[in-house]
Amino acid sequence: MEKDRTPPLSLSARLARGDLMAADCPSRAILQHMTSRWGVLVLIALEDRTLRFGEMKRMIGGVSERMLAQTLQWLEGDGLVIRKAFAVVPPHVEYRLTPLGVEAAHRVRSLADWIETAMPQMMAAWDARGAEALASAD
Repeated sequence: MEKDRTPPLSLSARLARGDLMAADCPSRAILQHMTSRWGVLVLIALEDRTLRFGEMKRMIGGVSERMLAQTLQWLEGDGLVIRKAFAVVPPHVEYRLTPLGVEAAHRVRSLADWIETAMPQMMAAWDARGAEALASAD
């Protein structure tokens, strides 16, 4: 078999394409935003509906106002969320996903669904590891 003789990509080509394994890859920031605990939950919450900030905060248990606001700003900056502010008093702001955000939500939903179905196995591993830690402490 002949070896692949494709020349290696230049740094600028790799950065333009995205190379998550490279420390300086800008796609890592988007990966961080989407796959953070709150990023995943925001994408799932907005997957098939438009929500106001307070509705989303109530839906996503445990998220602080600061973290929710920061996560929404990140996802908006990444082109995944649209923020629509209405010129009324009191202020009325709604959030929804862009088409790209809907695609992202479907992908993280698959991961979240897999985690939920595999949770009993993971908890068994936690239990086994805890038992091992206790046994080795003696």
